[in-house]
Amino acid sequence: QVQLVESGGGLVHPGGSLRLSCTASGNIFSSNAMGWYRQAPGKRRELVATIASGSTNYADSVKGRFTISRDNVKNTVDLQMISLKPEDTAVYYCNVNRWGVVYWGQGTQVTVSS
Repeated sequence: QVQLVESGGGLVHPGGSLRLSCTASGNIFSSNAMGWYRQAPGKRRELVATIASGSTNYADSVKGRFTISRDNVKNTVDLQMISLKPEDTAVYYCNVNRWGVVYWGQGTQVTVSS
């Protein structure tokens, strides 16, 4: 079983920065994908970024602004977000795909507003 705990959300002005962190309990291997998804009000949950075996993948909407990183010893995955826009407002969820079994965190709210 894997449990995920996110932190780091909050309210930020447009153009600001935030860093989200997620800590996973349980056995996670570097080949297991970890990532971040988000869900805005009235919209479907969407991929933000993933990382596995050192390879990263980003949604087009966040490329160049968000950076995902991972510590395989601490079982953490972070999302550094810069140049935030109002359309980045959403609940952000940490995710682990461990050999086809997907685990989700409880989510952390990110609000970008002036």
